Amino acid sequence: MEDKPINKTPFSELHHISIVVRDIDKAVRFYESIGIGPFISYPPMKEYVKLNVPDEEGFYHLVIKCTKIGPIELQLIQPGKGESLYKDFLETKGEGVYHLGFVVDDIEKEVSTVKGMGFEIISSGRRENGSGFAYLDTAQKGGVTLLIRQSPPEK
Repeated sequence: MEDKPINKTPFSELHHISIVVRDIDKAVRFYESIGIGPFISYPPMKEYVKLNVPDEEGFYHLVIKCTKIGPIELQLIQPGKGESLYKDFLETKGEGVYHLGFVVDDIEKEVSTVKGMGFEIISSGRRENGSGFAYLDTAQKGGVTLLIRQSPPEK
């Protein structure tokens, strides 16, 4: 059987799975106890120069720890003080998978693509170099929020 070429979409390359937790240290201990880890702290989110988030304080006070499972990153996210999409999720649904993150080559191009697919951007951020993220309004349609992100250039 011959593989058919796949049309690349903004959702062709899964980068990470994000889980919202109440107690990040407890969650890390659990995952590491079953062989998932080690976890590292995500760098501070101060590099974003343009933000469209519910509350910048809430965005900057997220605590994020990451590990790789094969090629996919697992992110644990604990909301801090201030408002955030993660805090809203935790308060209304409890702990669980908040979003699937997909990596794209050109965030601005793919934002246009997803808008053309009928999705609205519910939150976004850009770094000085133009890379960044966009959360899409997909939770009601597909059961989970989808995110597209352009990674910063490697140093």
